[in-house]
Amino acid sequence: MTPVNNPPQAAVARARLSEQLGFDLVTFQDHPYISGFHDTWTLLSWVAAQTTTIRVAGNVLNIPLRPAPVLARAVASLDLLSDGRVTLGLGAGGQWDAIAAMSGTRRTPAESVDQLSEAIDVMHEIWQADERGRLRYDGDYYQLDGTKRGPSPAHRVPIWVGARKPRMLRLIGAKADGWLPSYSYLEPGELTRSNQIIDEAAVAAGRAPTEIRRVLNFFTRPGAKDPSRWIDELVRLVLEDGIATIILGTDDPGELERFATQVIPPVRDQVAKSRAQGPGDPGR
Repeated sequence: MTPVNNPPQAAVARARLSEQLGFDLVTFQDHPYISGFHDTWTLLSWVAAQTTTIRVAGNVLNIPLRPAPVLARAVASLDLLSDGRVTLGLGAGGQWDAIAAMSGTRRTPAESVDQLSEAIDVMHEIWQADERGRLRYDGDYYQLDGTKRGPSPAHRVPIWVGARKPRMLRLIGAKADGWLPSYSYLEPGELTRSNQIIDEAAVAAGRAPTEIRRVLNFFTRPGAKDPSRWIDELVRLVLEDGIATIILGTDDPGELERFATQVIPPVRDQVAKSRAQGPGDPGR
């Protein structure tokens, strides 16, 4: 969803409607340099306070403008306050002119991947509250000299990374818990190729490829009245490409309701029937 701030409660109302309709997760994009948007972390915290079951995530949080040690504590705090409803979506940054205008450091593509890799390490270290001794970390982008650990989140917070390029995909296979691309940006065959890169990187890191959840931002056309045409496509994405979580990209309350009542039930039914008949999907 778009974190619009005019009117102030619009995004919150859509999140509450999503919960009422039975959605599992609500996410908001993170562009701190857009004045017409709420700060995403503040919005996620307010949404979590106004709901009881739906999970919350940034889609994706902008690491160049959110210091990893501070973000780690913010994530753990919200996860504790929300009874374990936080998923952490991360991005390496991309709109560098806007990031630099907000005092962020401009990075090359390689540097941005390396910074994100270090950020994941730092956050996991911060969350290890039971570890004895203070945290010391000497990286190229983060230097922690005696930082106190903790708090630990209420549950193991999954880290999903938004990415398309091979180096980022390899990072996901090595360190992340999920891959979060946007379907409308992908080229034909890109899901298959990218999944293979992630799988190979996971194996090289001693992980099972099934440890990395495949998530997909799925944007529909505004004003579409017949959602039935999405059903076959979504079933194929689940069974053939291993997509485990589909995030509907819309700010339209009517579309939320149509998707919840006319698309999700038949998609789940068809996937369940196909899997009951035997193997055939990637099982991610």
